[in-house]
Amino acid sequence: MAEPAWIALRLSLKVALWATLIDLVLGVALGYLLARKRFVGRELLDALLTLPMVMPPTVLGYYLLVLIGRHGPLGAFLQQVLGIQLIFTWQAAVIAAAVVAFPLVLKGARAAFEAVDTQLEQAAYVLGLSPFAVFLRVTLPLAWRGVLGGTLLAFARSMGEFGATLMVAGSIPGKTQTLSIAVYEAVQAGQDDTANLLVLITSLVCIVVLVSANKLTPNRTSQA
Repeated sequence: MAEPAWIALRLSLKVALWATLIDLVLGVALGYLLARKRFVGRELLDALLTLPMVMPPTVLGYYLLVLIGRHGPLGAFLQQVLGIQLIFTWQAAVIAAAVVAFPLVLKGARAAFEAVDTQLEQAAYVLGLSPFAVFLRVTLPLAWRGVLGGTLLAFARSMGEFGATLMVAGSIPGKTQTLSIAVYEAVQAGQDDTANLLVLITSLVCIVVLVSANKLTPNRTSQA
């Protein structure tokens, strides 16, 4: 494999892993909240959190650019107070991938938690377990397949993220040029051999992840 392809692959894996980890933590927490708590505006919150799934990536990239850019509220604060610049860094690529892939974890986690029998949780409460202990010892073990299935889908989505990443991280070889962006650059430059290699790598990684997700996701039809 050509060295640029290795570099793009390593960067894509790093970005996807960090983005997926962020989505896993936030997705499990918010998925559990939406599945177990009843409050005003719950479905509106769910809709807002799911919005990245249907919104064009370039629009998401623009919103992120406004938020974390040098003149954005968060970007300006980080720049002036902490001396951190996110734009055109691999960390910006992580943020973009995490935002785009987040609904996949959220939806998978919420559905998995809603499928858990609440009577089992109530029995654990009667035995004296704390809410956190019930979550760790009862709810999460029963819902882990659905959570992990959504997480794997989010990882595959993060690997293929293009639009939002290009807007906030750019295409800097070795720094922010992920596999999907490298494919675009290779096609634009007429480097068909490089583009074919990168497409093959991306496709193989995504196929492996999707097959794994399918094996972990419960087959509701067969269980009926």
